[in-house]
Amino acid sequence: MKLQCIGHAFAENCIPIADRAAQASPARLATSSVILPFLPTATPAILQPMIALLDYGSGNLRSVHKALLKAGATVRLVQRPEEIGDASGLVLPGVGAFDDCIHALRQQELLEAARAFTQSGRPFLGICVGYQALFERSEEFNSCAAGLGLFGGSVVRFPESAGLKIPQIGWNQLALTRPDCPLFKGVAEGSYVYFVHSFYPRPVDPSIVATTTDYGVTFASSVWRNNVFATQFHPEKSQRVGLQILQNFVSLTKTS
Repeated sequence: MKLQCIGHAFAENCIPIADRAAQASPARLATSSVILPFLPTATPAILQPMIALLDYGSGNLRSVHKALLKAGATVRLVQRPEEIGDASGLVLPGVGAFDDCIHALRQQELLEAARAFTQSGRPFLGICVGYQALFERSEEFNSCAAGLGLFGGSVVRFPESAGLKIPQIGWNQLALTRPDCPLFKGVAEGSYVYFVHSFYPRPVDPSIVATTTDYGVTFASSVWRNNVFATQFHPEKSQRVGLQILQNFVSLTKTS
């Protein structure tokens, strides 16, 4: 039996075909035991939503990229505004300093492109510093950079508390303050996700807070308004729960 492979040379992507003699002889074909073709179990790329991932030098770019692929999306790495095109969703990753993030985005003309995308109605996801960048300003290192200002409020540092190390590095729990938020569909109350941060946003409008987390203080660990979602934690590092969150985001891009 010969195999005809589609796309990649993996066994699951190979379609058994009858040999040429069987194809040439109807009588033989009628009496032969022919294995019917089977298709790859993965969703064909043409049907997958394409998500633009902003590439401005963020350290978690590769892990976010891999996690989105695992969640069922095709991903376009974007370094210039015109590359966003007809993307069905956009992800703004980020680790490190607030000012570094804002300056790098502005230098590549991605800051205003991100703002424009949020106004398009298509799903937008900010992660960690990409979450903080959605607010007006940060207190980090006497920051002088203005954020996107999509949400009112500042990014502040954790207060010094007995027994708590800053930055917060590790697993912590989510309290679902907006259980109707589609990003958290299928995520249980008290689920653990992974954090790495010393600063967190303090929203002016409490209605946008989708989850809270306790670390010396109770802070907004994610927000949601219309098509804009953002998390202080790293879904790409949060194993099963994080994958569920990213799958939910990918599903939203299919219906936008």
